[in-house]
Amino acid sequence: MAAPRAGPAHRLLQGLSRWFYDVEAALNWAERLRRLRLHRINASHVYLRDTYGPDMAAAAFTLSLGGGVRYEGQEEWLRPHGPWQAKVLELRSAPVRGLDLSACPVTYSGLDNVVPLSGLELLDLSACPHVDDWALARLHSLGPSLRALSLSRCPRVTERGLATLHHFRELRYLDVTGLAVSSPGLVRILLEEMLPGCRIVGMELETPPPSPGTT
Repeated sequence: MAAPRAGPAHRLLQGLSRWFYDVEAALNWAERLRRLRLHRINASHVYLRDTYGPDMAAAAFTLSLGGGVRYEGQEEWLRPHGPWQAKVLELRSAPVRGLDLSACPVTYSGLDNVVPLSGLELLDLSACPHVDDWALARLHSLGPSLRALSLSRCPRVTERGLATLHHFRELRYLDVTGLAVSSPGLVRILLEEMLPGCRIVGMELETPPPSPGTT
């Protein structure tokens, strides 16, 4: 006895099933490629560090991600416009004092290129989508020199990561605007106690409304 022929509804379901499978496979492949690319661009610049030192490695890494570098004695930031590789090579003996990695796809492993710096004074990590509490804990080696740090709008940074900033005794400016913490006022108080002498921006304490009858 011949098998019954599939009706239009059955054929439609089969087609939809194959379509969803193809879409899911494509999405999984795209995610895999994204992760591979993220890992590649955050690879350690071991050759540059071993050959020219950590300052050049940090500068090349930052500029390759689209960030900015400020060298000692220079007011202007070096940005990735034009042949920046030649400029970095020209300044290979100059100490790096500032790194602007704001909105860059830097990851925990990518910080291998930053933490060896001994004279970094300013680090901007604002709006970095992959910087989290573990990444903050890894920055402790920058404590002796770092004076300004921006973590504003980092979606993965919480109060647990901020608690690791007690290493930064020389910090004079900290931007924590827009972080996802449960008690912003309390966290700010803890930061002020932990970092005396540091100007903290963000998580401002709310001023209570004036009492009735006051001017």
